[in-house]
Amino acid sequence: MTDTPLRIVLADDERMVRTALRVILTAEPGLEVVGEAATGAEAVSVVRELRPDVVLMDVRMPEVDGIRATEQILQTMAEPPRVVVVTTFENDAYVYEALRAGASGFLLKRADADALVQAVRLVARSDSLLFPAAVRALADEHARATTVRAPWVARLTGRESEVLRLMAAGLTNAEIAGRMEVGPATVKTHVAAVLAKTGARDRTQAVIAAYEAGFMKNA
Repeated sequence: MTDTPLRIVLADDERMVRTALRVILTAEPGLEVVGEAATGAEAVSVVRELRPDVVLMDVRMPEVDGIRATEQILQTMAEPPRVVVVTTFENDAYVYEALRAGASGFLLKRADADALVQAVRLVARSDSLLFPAAVRALADEHARATTVRAPWVARLTGRESEVLRLMAAGLTNAEIAGRMEVGPATVKTHVAAVLAKTGARDRTQAVIAAYEAGFMKNA
């Protein structure tokens, strides 16, 4: 257990939104807002310089939008932060594209303070899906037109397939271990194998890949 606070960067073109987020987050123990950005391009620069643990990224910003900014951050940093997209509408093609680009989840701007804090802590731990029902609904809707059977599906073992479905349901590693009656270390091994075979950076991208490959149709 470390006492080092989670370091957060806020990226939103509205100053009032950034101020509100800062007030909420800095009031919580173990959370520290280390930087802000008003455009996507500025977000990329600030994140590269400050190397935070989590970025709260608005989808629609001038110069470079949140999707492109997320891509640039994740593709050019050796140890990139977790990115949470902050949006007005959850059922939004922009949000889905941001998740496909590598964002670890999304948060509605109307979310209350507790949900915001929980989201930051959850994505930092990265041991379960942020708002799994919303991610599943979004993926189910937007992946239908692009469903293509991927080679990795056939390479999953039975246990790995089960783990992927439980990941999509939002279960933590500990909960998956209890459901499958195996040890936590075994679950970690299966999760690592799933991420490697799907080519996913984290659980969110693995679930998106599962829907786009049609894997979840019979889940």
